[in-house]
Amino acid sequence: MKRWIGVGLALLLGAAVVAAIVVGNRGGGAETRELTLVRGVIGSEKKPFFDDRRVRAVFAEHGLRVEVDTAGSRQIAASVDLKKYDFAFPSSAPAAEKIKRDRGATRTFAPFSSPMAIATFKPIADVLAKAGVVRDSGLGYWVFDIKKYLDLVAKGTRWDRLPGNTAYPARKRVLLTTTDIRTSNSAAMYLSIAGYVANGDDVITSNAQGSKVAGAVAPLFLDQGYSETSTEAPFEDYLALGMGKTPMVMIYEAQYASRLFAGDGLIRPDMRLLYPSPTVLSKHTLVPFGAQGTEVGRLLQEDPELGRLAALYGFRTAGAKAFDDLVAKAGAPLPAGLIDVVEPPDYERLEGMITAIDRLYRSGVVPSPTP
Repeated sequence: MKRWIGVGLALLLGAAVVAAIVVGNRGGGAETRELTLVRGVIGSEKKPFFDDRRVRAVFAEHGLRVEVDTAGSRQIAASVDLKKYDFAFPSSAPAAEKIKRDRGATRTFAPFSSPMAIATFKPIADVLAKAGVVRDSGLGYWVFDIKKYLDLVAKGTRWDRLPGNTAYPARKRVLLTTTDIRTSNSAAMYLSIAGYVANGDDVITSNAQGSKVAGAVAPLFLDQGYSETSTEAPFEDYLALGMGKTPMVMIYEAQYASRLFAGDGLIRPDMRLLYPSPTVLSKHTLVPFGAQGTEVGRLLQEDPELGRLAALYGFRTAGAKAFDDLVAKAGAPLPAGLIDVVEPPDYERLEGMITAIDRLYRSGVVPSPTP
């Protein structure tokens, strides 16, 4: 009799476990519910954010499992097959506008932005300050004058020819290190900045202007020699190899800020961040291709926890408090806001300049700098 009672209790216990599992799957949390897969293609600089388990957990709370592939912003706009994705998330507003137009999307989301900046070292900043290229903003950060820098480049100035330069007497030209203009959005943003100044401090709005400016600024890219395809590589060289290899490199502010906020010691006391004058904002713009992509964009733009996590990765968000709090905690010389910010050209004008410089790469012709 006792044996049969035991069997009955075991059966009842098993039934209770099964019932609990069924109930949990129907209405339970992110751990048990079936998640909807949403696929996107993004700029590579956002991959660590999307891979963060905390970010994944927030999406899971809303019933989503977000998986991403990476590609350059120019590639996303021009050559990636977007039919297999629910959203595209390039680092460039012009690229996003082209995608929106080509795909007939009705809206976009711009949850993140990052101004372009220059990672360098105190001795380099001091040398450039003597040359009139770098100055104190008076607001706690340093400014890199693009017009005066272009004047140095136009003269073919070498580091060892700069007056009073004993800190870095290298026998090579004064040039910013960038990524490959043919593949990388950060280089395209640098082209937008240099092009604006070379066009008489005005946005390029015609093919004729673009063609003229492309020839004038092409040496900024061609004279570097080999360039990496992604911003991560030159920034890693900057962090690991010092000013001998990379005295100054064009980066996204977010790259530098994320390392400062991490407090991992990779940003050393002799390192400096300069802000080009003028600069442009790299506006990370999500283009959804349906309801699921729209929900991802909405969450990135509106969810406070996702905003806080984006700030940890150095991105500026619509709610500035999370970023500003991290700046204050790190004691970082990062401005709360920038005034001297200009817009990049539209996609067609920017693409036209890149294509013109690409032709010079392939022809092996390096135009002389134009004063």
